[in-house]
Amino acid sequence: MKLIDRSITRELLVNVLFAIAVLSLVLVVGNIFRKLLPLLVNHNVPAEYLLSFIAYVLPFSLIFTIPWGLLTAILLVFGRISADNELIALRSNGVPITRVCVPLAVLAFICTAICLWLNVQVAPAAQEKLRSTIFDLATRDPMALFGSDQVIDEFPGRKIYVGKKDGNKLENIIVFELDENSLPTKVTHARTGMLEADLENKRILMHLYNARYQQRDEKDPLDLRRIRDGINMTEGTLPISLEELYEREKRQPNRSAMSIQQLLEQLKSEDKRQQSTSRTEINKRFSFPFSCLAFAIIGVPLGVTAHRRETTVGFAMGLIVAFTYFLFVIIGDTLRANPHVHPELLVWFPNVLFLVLGAFLFRRLARQ
Repeated sequence: MKLIDRSITRELLVNVLFAIAVLSLVLVVGNIFRKLLPLLVNHNVPAEYLLSFIAYVLPFSLIFTIPWGLLTAILLVFGRISADNELIALRSNGVPITRVCVPLAVLAFICTAICLWLNVQVAPAAQEKLRSTIFDLATRDPMALFGSDQVIDEFPGRKIYVGKKDGNKLENIIVFELDENSLPTKVTHARTGMLEADLENKRILMHLYNARYQQRDEKDPLDLRRIRDGINMTEGTLPISLEELYEREKRQPNRSAMSIQQLLEQLKSEDKRQQSTSRTEINKRFSFPFSCLAFAIIGVPLGVTAHRRETTVGFAMGLIVAFTYFLFVIIGDTLRANPHVHPELLVWFPNVLFLVLGAFLFRRLARQ
């Protein structure tokens, strides 16, 4: 049995690591193209920030790819064992299917523990680091936030359009000062400009040349007939606070970046919607790792029943099962602000469903 355990363990590990690597690569590259490619092309972001983004996105991706990779490996390995009639040979020699699955059970518990650690500690901290990267980038290299023919909206209360960027020089600049409803109240036009980082005072100084500004009506900023032309300036300086940027990020925290302690503090709020949202997030972080156990139980009978050794079939079946599981989680997360439907219980439903269904199929397989 030791030889069989080593063989199954080796096959499972190789396939799990391969599946996790492929799936993580797809998710990480997808996030890079979605979030970083415009920055890399238009804003000349240093290469070190690309590595930082990958490091911060990877833990969050592993939350999904570890259970999915485990399921795919189970389907492939047990599908091959079934296709080669190795399972029939083992059972003919008195080895039950439960004994064959001992290495899988150990691996499933290890994956569950790793996912639990990632969900509770690593991924939220990485998401918080990812959120603060913009502030760090603006502090070290403010020019990296500006590009040709781009609208910069990272700074609270302002939107800045830059027509052309050449080194440290900016051309055709339009600065919109926004009110609390995000409507423009002042518009400044400048032919050229320069940026200077005032790190001591945590701000960016935008030097504008040949500038003029327009004042819009406070009651109706969209009425262009009430625009009043202001003075023309040969040279002027517009200070942009980096502290405002950071404070806005702190006031609008991403829930996935909050620690368990912060979420527990929000449970004390009198707002029922906020309580429901925080309660759902906490339950999701603890329920999601147990998908490894659910996938392990249901994956064995599915892999044996499929009776195929092709990689494409294993990935296809893994995709269907994982999609069904994630669909329930997405529905629960979408309804997180509605306490009447108890979304904190809905995120546990796919675990219960697959555990019960998997136990039924596994028991029927063991009796055959």
